[in-house]
Amino acid sequence: MMSERRQFRLPDVGEGLTEADIVKWHVQPGEQVTVNQVIVEIETAKAVVELPCPFDGVVAQLLAEEGQTVDVGTPIIAVDVAGAPAAGPAASGAPVTVAPPGSGRDHAGSAPAEERQAVLVGYGVKAGATARRPRKTTVASIAAPPAPAPAAATPVKTDRAATAVPAHDGGGRALAKPPVRKLARDLGVDLSQLSGTGPQSSITRDDIQHAVRARTASAAAENGTIGLAAQPATAPAPARAGLPREERIPVRGVRKRTAEAVVASAFTAPHVTEFLDVDVTATMEALPRVRDLPEFGGLRVSPLLFVARALLVAVARHPMVNSVWDAQRQEIVVRNYVNLGFAAATERGLIVPNIKDAHTLGMPGLARALADLTATARDGRCTPSDLTGGTITITNVGVFGVDAGTPILTPGEAAIAAFGRIRDAAWVHHGELAVRKVTTLSLSFDHRIVDGELGSAVLREIGQMLEDPVRMLAWA
Repeated sequence: MMSERRQFRLPDVGEGLTEADIVKWHVQPGEQVTVNQVIVEIETAKAVVELPCPFDGVVAQLLAEEGQTVDVGTPIIAVDVAGAPAAGPAASGAPVTVAPPGSGRDHAGSAPAEERQAVLVGYGVKAGATARRPRKTTVASIAAPPAPAPAAATPVKTDRAATAVPAHDGGGRALAKPPVRKLARDLGVDLSQLSGTGPQSSITRDDIQHAVRARTASAAAENGTIGLAAQPATAPAPARAGLPREERIPVRGVRKRTAEAVVASAFTAPHVTEFLDVDVTATMEALPRVRDLPEFGGLRVSPLLFVARALLVAVARHPMVNSVWDAQRQEIVVRNYVNLGFAAATERGLIVPNIKDAHTLGMPGLARALADLTATARDGRCTPSDLTGGTITITNVGVFGVDAGTPILTPGEAAIAAFGRIRDAAWVHHGELAVRKVTTLSLSFDHRIVDGELGSAVLREIGQMLEDPVRMLAWA
């Protein structure tokens, strides 16, 4: 029996995404793998996803490194599959597309290349059908590589800036270990422009640091600062111990998606934000009583639960605030359901999962859904479905000790409410000055849909329900 080398291509997860980052490999070359065994974690612009292996066999090669951004359809791992015929495209090293279960293709991958490749959701896209925007190319990245030295020349130790022969792997990339590549990415160094001094002309950490020092010196020369080092007034202050003066953080994954979303929202929807100070003493007094109810046993009951419930009641009374502007068709789409989003700060960045059909939940169900989805978000296990389809959002800035903010709309929504910290404040209560529990609510809304009267009515009703939680018993 002969073995066949098969390549597993990065699949489309069913959300139209064109790329993903390799977060963590769970296997290494030489390890035995089985069908549906989790082999790698990838991070898309929406979620971290675990990919299962479609083969039984032995890992031959990892074709992508941790931290690398990979296009959909790019091979990421090669597996030697036992018991397959030696002939055919796989035996010659050509990549083989994996057929989804039930597609009718044989295991040898003999179907035409235009067949769909395996995906996580449904049947995905045809090979090569996913388009990606071309990346901008800097002048430095298209510069001609250094002229190679004669092959027969005897190696001579020279300065790193000399024209040593840059070594490349089979894919045309400069030779460097993964930690060195990560250091280069963090410091913004283009490996293709360096000549390595390591074994087989591979690039080392010293080469990276030397390139950074040379770049800094070159920038200083261009700015006319060379020769002024003797003047203390113009000498740059030293960086903090053990740190470079500047660091570069690649913009990818959730951070990239968030940046695109807030820019699109800020410059497409005319935002208006209103603020309201509210006496929430009665809500704070109701919290321990609600926690003691058997329906809430084991659930976390927080002020955010009351804010969420109040917003849902306000939406039921004013459906227009739960709508979206359809610019293409020049229509306002009013949703008669509520997928309640809430902003969650995680290690991966800010994400906004949403509770599907939150309008159908009572207080216990809402508390349970908030707790479950919060835990899922913090563990990095949100699915693309959890992060799409929201209709209105709450953001709790109070947990950070902030009184108020002007939140930016989640794209595709007409309003977002912000809930500030609860603080002791002097308040006129029943005609007398007293110390009360006070918070600040804010509501940002799309002024194309929500005018000042409607926005004020929604914010006022939320405030009234937090001042007197009994008002939340009405759902109309």
